[in-house]
Amino acid sequence: MKNFLAIILFISLIIFGCSKQEEKLKMGTIDKITIKKAIDTLLKQYGEEQKFRIERGVNQVASFWMESDGSKGDFVRFCITNFAGNDELLDKLFERLSSNLESILGHFNKITLDLNMPIHLDYFEILPIDETFAAYSPGAHLTDDFFKNKIAFHFLLNFPYYTLEEKNILGQKWTRKQWAHARMGDFILSRIPSDVAQKISEAQTAADTYISQYNIFAGFLVDDKGQTYFPKDLKLISHWNLRDEIKSQYGKPDGLPRQKMIYEVMKRIISQEIPIEVINKNNYQWNPFTNKIFKDGKEIAAKSEPDTRYKMLLENYLAVKAADPYNPYYKTYIERKFDKEMEMPLKEVEELFVKLVSSETAKKVGELIKKRLGRNLEPYDIWYDGFKARSTMSQDDLDKITRSRYPNTESFQRELPVILSKLGFSKEMADFISDKVLVDPSRGAGHAWGAQMKSEKARLRTRIGKDGMDYKGYNIAVHEFGHNVEQTITLNKVDFYMLNGVPNTAFTEAIAFIFQTRDLELLGIKNEDPNKEHLAALDNFWMSYEIMGVSLLDQEVWKWLYKNPDATPEKLKEQVIKLSKDIWNKYYADVFGIKDQPILAIYSHMIDYPLYLSAYPIGHLIEFQLEKYMKGKNFADELVRVLTQGCLTPKVWMMNAVGSPVSVDATIEAAEEALKNLK
Repeated sequence: MKNFLAIILFISLIIFGCSKQEEKLKMGTIDKITIKKAIDTLLKQYGEEQKFRIERGVNQVASFWMESDGSKGDFVRFCITNFAGNDELLDKLFERLSSNLESILGHFNKITLDLNMPIHLDYFEILPIDETFAAYSPGAHLTDDFFKNKIAFHFLLNFPYYTLEEKNILGQKWTRKQWAHARMGDFILSRIPSDVAQKISEAQTAADTYISQYNIFAGFLVDDKGQTYFPKDLKLISHWNLRDEIKSQYGKPDGLPRQKMIYEVMKRIISQEIPIEVINKNNYQWNPFTNKIFKDGKEIAAKSEPDTRYKMLLENYLAVKAADPYNPYYKTYIERKFDKEMEMPLKEVEELFVKLVSSETAKKVGELIKKRLGRNLEPYDIWYDGFKARSTMSQDDLDKITRSRYPNTESFQRELPVILSKLGFSKEMADFISDKVLVDPSRGAGHAWGAQMKSEKARLRTRIGKDGMDYKGYNIAVHEFGHNVEQTITLNKVDFYMLNGVPNTAFTEAIAFIFQTRDLELLGIKNEDPNKEHLAALDNFWMSYEIMGVSLLDQEVWKWLYKNPDATPEKLKEQVIKLSKDIWNKYYADVFGIKDQPILAIYSHMIDYPLYLSAYPIGHLIEFQLEKYMKGKNFADELVRVLTQGCLTPKVWMMNAVGSPVSVDATIEAAEEALKNLK
């Protein structure tokens, strides 16, 4: 999730913090006559062949120029003095800016990483000061300083900003250097007060801390008879481990009551009826069906969580909304997330998702799952995991294998080059990538954190219990290692620093999914099922079907927030639950045979990663298209080929990689073919 474009987005939010009069803060104070004077002078000096760059560059500087930056004469002198008017000067400027940005962004990234370690890693004791340090943004005044010393205007003057439409059309014929120059033009797109940026960091850190400590002690869950179904020491973080525990129970004799119990837990979290006494605590037994807690067999008065979940979501919204007035190109966070960061307009994303979730294929796959289960579908069967190869294997047996092989982080660290070798990477490349990745013990479910300069390492955070890494933890670790491989290749093997990374987070998720689907293969467990490709197609379809609904909810919640900026946490909670049921009823009720289910609202990403969820379904689509294209080819070679494109736009990247843009068609067609072939 920490790719270059995400860093660019964050840094671009960190601009201009001072307490001047409102008129001093107004951008675009240069009149048209002065702008024309600067343009005419530069045209006379450098000629018509530089007209596009001169006109766009001067106008970009003018659009951000404030009274505090200088007089009209200062503006003209700056433009004339600092315009790189030939290729040689432009190349030298580009190389110097690139080198300096790698150092600045890389070190800021390292500082942020270091300050978050007590929050993210489980071998630290969390002190009261740690959350404050984690919320501190070391780059909060970077672009403020860049404007004060006019470095920002060097970017604006010399590197034109291209709209998404321009990039998609013109970019098809651009050279690599032209693409890198275009990305340099994306660096300064807003001028936001640093105190606003700091509040964004604080809100997101607070939400992340809240979610990373939201554990349920499953061994203390009981039913109406006082019976528990889980090991005493089983601790499940919401939502990831709760969801994965549901997945792991398919095929087990007592799996159904366990799944029903966890689903009740999920509903209590969504409704905020969950007793605050059972969040990350094991002092009481809790019956999620009746919502009562007990101590030594006696019922104890419980207090519900006070809508904290929705308070965190609301504070994230308010923090990022405060940046809206300072973004001339992308006026809302929704636009910044989709048009700028993802470079896929919201309308386009919505159309992709609706096409799949409303397809007749979903009903057919639902019927097949119903037959395979031998019962009517339950809402939590949205996470049906029976198409995967591991569905035929005992979870306990898989846990024994992974715990034996990976008792600690050091053992997984040693395995990294082995994993890459099994995937077809040469020893040289496997060693190179592995040496650039450091494995850490995670306090949460696990995540990957990329480096932002070549001298640093990417971080793989994975959760390992005292008995070693269970299968669920291993599966997540392989996923996160996929992120690290992408991060390492796209930082170290891409030809220009400004092109490091992938088009958006969906692409890094796609690479992580590709690694994750090979987890059993990496354990030496072969899938001999002749229908494995058909099953994989159905699995991909069903995962997409599930997460697209969650993403549509995320989008609708943010649309509602923008229409209701004065909402309270309680009102937001009511609306999230209402919208989750509306989307369920529209796209899922007919498939599952049950209405008014709120399950789509359980995802923790909604709370601590604003509007991130759409990356997952797009990632599934990309994964499927890449897998289909790479079939029969050398996996490692193809992976390096597509990743070394760097951060082009999604459309151009996909056309180069597989010959077609992101689409749901391949996923639907493959699922239909699978349905025909499976009896």
